[in-house]
Amino acid sequence: MEIGKETVKGHIAWVDVLRIVACFLVIVSHSCDFFVGQFDDNRMEFLSGVSWGSLVRPCVPLFVMISGVLLLPIRMDMRTFYARRMKRIIIPLVFWSILLPVLYYIYVSMVNPDNLVPEEHTLAATLTKFYTFLFNFSYDTIPFWYLYMLIGLYLFMPILSAWLAQASQKDVKCFLGIWFFTLFIPYIQLIAPALGYTGNYGNMGLFGVCDWNPYGTFYYFSGFLGYIVLAHYLVKYPLNWSWGKTLGVAVPLFLAGYLITLFGFITMQQAYPGNYAYLEIVWYFSGINVFLMTFAVFITIQKLAVRPSAFLSKVASLTFGVYLCHFILVQGSYDLVYTYLPVPAYLQIPVIAVLTFCISLAVIWLMSQSKLLRKVIG
Repeated sequence: MEIGKETVKGHIAWVDVLRIVACFLVIVSHSCDFFVGQFDDNRMEFLSGVSWGSLVRPCVPLFVMISGVLLLPIRMDMRTFYARRMKRIIIPLVFWSILLPVLYYIYVSMVNPDNLVPEEHTLAATLTKFYTFLFNFSYDTIPFWYLYMLIGLYLFMPILSAWLAQASQKDVKCFLGIWFFTLFIPYIQLIAPALGYTGNYGNMGLFGVCDWNPYGTFYYFSGFLGYIVLAHYLVKYPLNWSWGKTLGVAVPLFLAGYLITLFGFITMQQAYPGNYAYLEIVWYFSGINVFLMTFAVFITIQKLAVRPSAFLSKVASLTFGVYLCHFILVQGSYDLVYTYLPVPAYLQIPVIAVLTFCISLAVIWLMSQSKLLRKVIG
């Protein structure tokens, strides 16, 4: 795929930047969780967490778009593609799904010397997690929801690639148009009751969704698949805008998305206190507000004339490993910063994120020096 000449050993410079940015934004988002969870108990900490957390919502969609840039079109048979991609996901998933609960058990036991260990982190619960990851992630591996989702995208990508290879620009724009509509569905579902919609037997799903059918009209056009197609489209049909036009579009879109995300979350928390399901609607990665922010960041970084750098490429190559290991390090960094750095929460959050990123990067770099451990960091 012809994406640009800014490469080092197969790395695309602006994509390396995008990977590092997306990875750091993920760490910032998890650094916010402790503060967002304060809600009304500490309003200033809550608002600080929501302000930062809303700012970095493009993190996961950007990671997905990177897959669309680097993997499409697929130039190999399905079996070879599956073998290569699944090996890079499943081996690390198994390794870290076992290791992280052990590390959490050790850490929680150390910081709770009076045996006041939460039930989630007891020895019995930890041993259970050694095999229940086959069903889903646990608290210790919360970020791994992304890996389960990514496996699903990989399974479908050869089929998607075959269509994209023969689809016209107009066809792809049609797909993206339908997907764009699905970005509004969470909000349509939110306002539908105010318009008299009472659901079906208690299920408030739309467009055919009910207790016996989770697959509605737009199910196959919704979610992260659209970000994959969008990334491929923007690379195949680049915008070629001037910097003035790029920023003239990107900045208002990002600000609009951020303000909707920030004030929407605060409003939902006040309207539905304690209802986490409603709170998450505004933070959905597949919501229109997060899309606006994601699109703005992507087209801006894609526009960068980044000088190729071996150092940049190396850091970018380690970001998947950083993603895999960072969650427990966020916990440790929070405990350290919250205890020993008496500054406002809005300053503690970036410090926690930077500290976590640096430690995670160092850990994964050390692991990358071993041929054996290299297999478990992606």
